[in-house]
Amino acid sequence: MKSLPVFASAILSAAAAPESFPGWKLVWNDEFDGASIDANKWAPCERGPSDWNDTMTRDPRCFAIGGGTLRLIGIVNPDTSKDPSAYLTGGVTSKGKFSFQHGRVLVRARFKSAKGAWPAIWMLGEKGRWPRNGEIDLMEHLNHEDKVHQTIHSYYANEVDKTRRNPPKGTTVAIRRDDYHTYGVDWDGGHVVFTVDGKATLSYPRIAEKGPDQWPFDQPFYLILSMQIEGSWVGPADPKDYPAHLEIDWVRVYQKPS
Repeated sequence: MKSLPVFASAILSAAAAPESFPGWKLVWNDEFDGASIDANKWAPCERGPSDWNDTMTRDPRCFAIGGGTLRLIGIVNPDTSKDPSAYLTGGVTSKGKFSFQHGRVLVRARFKSAKGAWPAIWMLGEKGRWPRNGEIDLMEHLNHEDKVHQTIHSYYANEVDKTRRNPPKGTTVAIRRDDYHTYGVDWDGGHVVFTVDGKATLSYPRIAEKGPDQWPFDQPFYLILSMQIEGSWVGPADPKDYPAHLEIDWVRVYQKPS
């Protein structure tokens, strides 16, 4: 990725150094302290046909880094003669650069709410087509809600268990939506446990007899940070609410030494 514009901000990163957790080792992180996005860690999300990526762009107006944070920005497209999308959004992924199997993921972030805005922090399995590869959503936020959604996806959860309650595949958590929060997951061979600000919010268990359709989580996963506008879930946007953004303070991945 080419160097992106510096975001001049008076807001500094709240944490000077990653936390230490007994029994865990920090194996990968990005504090976003540089002047550009680290191309050894992230690649831009490419545009595609899915609701989450059909407004993605490499336009530098949709990326900003500075003051210890990364902003992924959604804007009204000022020139639809060059790109027909009504909105443009930025996203980054660690696919092809970093993936891991089992661990603790913590991401400190906040966002500017907007009608039709859908910022998300999530992970996808490397092997298989969705939803058989599995998906772990640490945070999704819709419109102006005072809550976030935390969800797992698999073939079983999406296609077999139509009620999505056996076991429950997701939860919502009340937040102060203008503030920073730390969104997390602890993931091992038997459970996916979501957290917000260090408090467990939902534990999704492995049910051995249901097989890989229910538990595709024993493989490497990669990270995605995305700012999306509109879609079947989030609904239509209101141009007067934009620009909006997802602002990431840091991303940290821990594992237990084998």
